[in-house]
Amino acid sequence: MTALHDLAATELVARYRERSLSPVEVTRAVLDRIAAWEPHLHATYMLDGEAALAAARVSEARWLRHVSAGENVGALEGVPTMIKENIATAGTPLPLGTAATELVPALRDAPPAARLREAGAVILGKTTMPDYGMLSSGVSSFHGLTRNPWDLSKNPGGSSSGAAAAVAAGYGPLHLGTDIGGSVRLPAGWCGVFTLKPSLGRIPIDPPYAGRVAGPMTRNVADAALMMGVLAQPDDRDTMSLPAQSVDWQRLERDVNGLRIGWLPDIGAGLPVDAEVAAAVEAAVKRFEAAGARVERVTPFFTRAMLDGMDDFWRMRAWLDMSALREERRARVLPYITAWARRGQGLSGERVFRGYSQMAAMRDAAVAACRPYDVVLSPTSPIPSYSAEWPGPTNDPERPFEHIAFTLPFNMSEQPAASIDCGQTRAGLPIGLQIIGHRHDDLGVLQVARAWEAMRPTPAPWPEPPAP
Repeated sequence: MTALHDLAATELVARYRERSLSPVEVTRAVLDRIAAWEPHLHATYMLDGEAALAAARVSEARWLRHVSAGENVGALEGVPTMIKENIATAGTPLPLGTAATELVPALRDAPPAARLREAGAVILGKTTMPDYGMLSSGVSSFHGLTRNPWDLSKNPGGSSSGAAAAVAAGYGPLHLGTDIGGSVRLPAGWCGVFTLKPSLGRIPIDPPYAGRVAGPMTRNVADAALMMGVLAQPDDRDTMSLPAQSVDWQRLERDVNGLRIGWLPDIGAGLPVDAEVAAAVEAAVKRFEAAGARVERVTPFFTRAMLDGMDDFWRMRAWLDMSALREERRARVLPYITAWARRGQGLSGERVFRGYSQMAAMRDAAVAACRPYDVVLSPTSPIPSYSAEWPGPTNDPERPFEHIAFTLPFNMSEQPAASIDCGQTRAGLPIGLQIIGHRHDDLGVLQVARAWEAMRPTPAPWPEPPAP
């Protein structure tokens, strides 16, 4: 029998409706699971079990009234949920993963948190991230070292590090992360979970800026679709928020026979693709082909100039933010981040502008590469996970972005892109398959991900906490 902490959100809602489970007993079970794992993972921030149980009791009462008197309940009523710490929740400070931040409680919920709360989700607390979200790592100067539950010596990735580790470990079925260059997809790939980086503006966020999105992180596609039905509502606090659109997020079934698939085994720059990663992704592509999809290789389109240009731009931006801090505060930033950002102070305006222009170059190249296909498939990351103590796969602040070549272009192009597990290395580390769609076709990406979920080999059982 499936343990309560392992139940999907869709099943929880159905069980609540038929009164075979209550939000209180499920919340207690998830809190017990967190207690067993958290000394090893350090994936949470401001975990509040008492507040969660109080919210669960309110949800339990709502479900009782719904069953007896037909009162409406929220789409996520009573479902345990966690939110990345850089998404504001009223009354909770946002450290942004760094000890340099002055802790001031947020005045109100950011749009995604507000939508989750309105839908009745039981918010357990927040999940961890690295300094300023600038690392694909669980290393942070503020939080404890977040580890990968599949192998505690390995990294969960980032910047949605705590969320990905928490999904794999069973800290409730629903989690929310953010992504500007791969920050939901990379940790999802390395932790073997599902995520959708939606089209820019699909899930309103505050503050908004180019490439930044919030995305659901779950164990299966249906739970992510359930979250999308709640999260994908316009909010005028996000000046890039998409207008309201009628989308049936539950319409996930799709026949892949005749689907036009682009296969992108090599994107053109960054780290070379590991042999085990390449083999797992190619095997997934062949399964789509066997199901009737028409597959064609995509010509690599990502260049060294794009990668280096974005590095220049983000170094300068990070240095401007850090140089505005008092020296005492700046000294608390993770040294790796400081070493990376400091070189930004010597860059000329022309060089930074040329770096910024690579955002448009990436956008044009990514859209052109995907245009002939319904979806494009690629590795999420070129490599499996790496040492938990490293701030990045290269462990080199002069080569910080080599691993994001497959994910970054689709932030700049505003296209939806999912990561879903497609196998494991011989050492038992998850491998992610990235599914990229046309701009605004978020449902199409979910549908293809659901098709893969149905045709893939049975995944490995979820990891268990070390014996006490």
